[in-house]
Amino acid sequence: MSCNGGDEWGQTWVAAGTHPHKEPTAITNLVRQGFEAYCPMIRKRWRHARKVREVLRPLFPGYVFIAIDQTQQRWRPILSTVGIRTLVRFGDSLGVLPHRFVESLRSYENDGAVSVCFPASSYAPGDRVRLCDGPFEGVIATVVSVEEHARLQILMHLLNQGVRVRVSADSVAPADASMAWQH
Repeated sequence: MSCNGGDEWGQTWVAAGTHPHKEPTAITNLVRQGFEAYCPMIRKRWRHARKVREVLRPLFPGYVFIAIDQTQQRWRPILSTVGIRTLVRFGDSLGVLPHRFVESLRSYENDGAVSVCFPASSYAPGDRVRLCDGPFEGVIATVVSVEEHARLQILMHLLNQGVRVRVSADSVAPADASMAWQH
């Protein structure tokens, strides 16, 4: 692996911005052009009209990753690909991702989705967690206790008051989960 993020054969991964909700379209058209493309997905609970379903959503909405062999492939045609808005660049240089990053994401993939769930046993009182779904999605809370059946009692601070709530362990993630991908 070279220090520029590619491997010995010149293949590097770059990020491309897509038009809103056009990740599948972009992937299809990139593959049609001979590029290897990847859009990591996660499972999210989708609620509508009292129905709850699990759906696949992009882990990084609005972005896909593309493998480019800089010694043999031209990357400028990507800019005119249907579904692609732009490439992440610094001036005229492509923003290259470490190859390990994409490999790491793929290693966490299970049944077409990157697993971002943490078992209840991995939490302890005092841990800071981030709610991952529901009306309080994104709120940071503190674990008060770990209960049976993969339930947690957490303390949220809302409207200058502490509010205790019981939630399923798979509806929270460690507050610093964004750091989990940096191996």
